[in-house]
Amino acid sequence: MKQLLTFIRKEFHHILRDTRTMMVLLGLPIVQLLIFGFAITNETRNSNIAILDNAKDEVTQKIISRMESSRYFDIDRSLTSNQQIESAFKTGKIKLAVVFQQNFQNELAHANKAQIQLIADATDPNQATTLVNYASSIIMDYQSELNQQNNLPYTINTEMRMLYNPELKGAYSSVPGVMGMILLLISTMMTSISIVREKEMGTMEILLVSPMKPMLVILSKAIPYFIVSLVNIATILLLSVFVLGMPIQGSIFLLIAVTILYLLCALSLGLLISTVTNSQLAAMLISLLGLLLPVVMLSGYAFPIANMPLPLQVISNIVPAKWYIIMVKSVMIKGMGFAGIWKESLIIIGMTFFFLFISVKRFKVRL
Repeated sequence: MKQLLTFIRKEFHHILRDTRTMMVLLGLPIVQLLIFGFAITNETRNSNIAILDNAKDEVTQKIISRMESSRYFDIDRSLTSNQQIESAFKTGKIKLAVVFQQNFQNELAHANKAQIQLIADATDPNQATTLVNYASSIIMDYQSELNQQNNLPYTINTEMRMLYNPELKGAYSSVPGVMGMILLLISTMMTSISIVREKEMGTMEILLVSPMKPMLVILSKAIPYFIVSLVNIATILLLSVFVLGMPIQGSIFLLIAVTILYLLCALSLGLLISTVTNSQLAAMLISLLGLLLPVVMLSGYAFPIANMPLPLQVISNIVPAKWYIIMVKSVMIKGMGFAGIWKESLIIIGMTFFFLFISVKRFKVRL
């Protein structure tokens, strides 16, 4: 243990004396979080919605049919009670719920007005606003047709509710994405470069012939970056709460636990990259440039995965950031417990063990 601590202390000295490395490790997350304070607004298509039709009359069926035939909505499920709305949103599949009042057609015919409630998942405020606008436009078009066919004007009132993010703050979508992107890129890049640097400088041979076991040498290089990443987590969370006004609805301990699990996955990926490269430039290109586009494009951070072609949706499943962003949104914004994120947690654990297994198989104790 004393030897391991000595190697860890040596690696910390390498990090602290390099000003540029410290700026990348500690400065980049702050800059990214402040720059990407608001998510990119994009057109949303084929979003899964839920329908609660308390009237089940001819008018409600026509409105539902118009929503289903549009390119914006796919009806995922029909609900039977208001109590099912919250559980439908917590599955993570439903983005909008449309609730029709009882006796909808009779109220429209006799009182010339009826009520429709639109409930949106505002963990992504831009998407929620877009979906509500789409649904409202479809309802207004149908109302205009009714008014043209009748002498008396009909009024269909729509009531909107934004779950989880009523103020539509952009931080609710940007913070989880920045956390997933920065932690993966920095942890992976720095871990791979620190090991490859020893190979490139010829000092890895000295480390491997030391009394320390080879895997403990590798572990001593990963631990400092793991600790620095924990500092980044604390910085991001403090900025999110006190600067961007984003509360943590769920358990802070569960959030830290899933973040640590994600860091282990990123470090194991960096270790894997270090086993297939022999230069710092190659390690940087693979870990930074090679992972940047998949993380930004295929994790659901910048663009909705549901809008992508099916092959890209399948490929997105191998991006660890996708599953971490889902877990962060579920815990931080929706206040869900482990029961709501166990599947994503198992996927991250599986990826971690897979990366470690391949790394151990490819690691060479002789150079």
